Parts: sequence; structure tokens; C-alpha cells
Amino acid sequence: MADSAQHRNSIRSTVSRLLLVVACMFAFVFVVMVPLYNVLCDALGINGKTGGRYEAVSAEVDTSRTIKIQFVARNNDDMPWQFGPTDKVIRVHPGELGSTTFFAKNPALQDMVAQAIPSIVPARAAAYFNKTECFCFNQQPLKAGEEADLPLQFIVDQALPEDIQTITLSYTLFDVTDRVASAN
Repeated sequence: MADSAQHRNSIRSTVSRLLLVVACMFAFVFVVMVPLYNVLCDALGINGKTGGRYEAVSAEVDTSRTIKIQFVARNNDDMPWQFGPTDKVIRVHPGELGSTTFFAKNPALQDMVAQAIPSIVPARAAAYFNKTECFCFNQQPLKAGEEADLPLQFIVDQALPEDIQTITLSYTLFDVTDRVASAN
């Protein structure tokens, strides 16, 4: 009987350790990965990450060139929101203020907070794509069932290399509800 009790205690101990490891893995994925991703992309200049808010200066518009801007949206795993661009493609001249919106709806039964993370392809175009207003600058809270049009304004710099004629701006939407709640 003593061996049986020892065996059960050993199993309980192992299961407890495994549950602790799983909990730590989830905490790492949901709390650490998004900020770590942002820091690494900024430090290494990879993945076409765009910068922060751009303060527009009066600049001449280059009407001799037209740049096609494609918009793509996706949700991170377990993000139930409906999220997408109002316009899939728009065309702008370098130096011209471009404007569009993204649609978001929270179909969940509870209030949620989202954060959009941008990425640009080709990556070297990121240095020339300047957002003057973007929903990605702030977290987006939506009540259960609520929807919103999220604004985006940008300027493509006239110094954009001539061989870049199409830029794809992609947003991935993350659920940060738990992170925001734990910060308050």
C-alpha cells in the first residue's frame, strides 16, 4: 500500500509540474510575445513594421507617379472580431494624403479590447509609408455587439524608390482584453 500512495504522490507531483509549465507557456505567448515581436522588429528592421505617428509637412505631390496601396486584414488566433478594410485597393500619388477606413465588429457576448499590428510589403517601402492617423496607434475597445469604422490616413514619401509601384499594408488584430484588464 505504501508503494501505491508513493506512486500517486509522484503522479500528482508530475501533473502539477506539467500544469505549471503549461500555464507559464500560455502566459509567455499571450503577455510577452506581442511586445517582444514589436521590439525585435523595431531593432532588426524586419517584417516591414511601420513607425509611429508621422507629422505631415507640406510637400509637393508627385503627380507623375501613382502607387497602388493594397490593404489586408487578419485576426490572430482566438480573435472573434469581424475586421477588414473598407477599400481593398486605393491609388495615391507620392506626397498626397491617402485616406481609408477599416471595419471592426465585436460579435462576442463580452466587451473586448483589440490592438492592430501593422506590416508592410515590400519591407523596404516601410521607411516611405508614413501614417498621420491610424487606429493602430491605440488599443480599440468595443462593447459586445458594437461596431466601428477605424480611420487610417497616410502619405507615401516622394523618395519612394521608382521600382516600388505597389505597397501592401497588412494588419493583424490581437485580443489584448486580459492584458488591459491586468494593467488596470
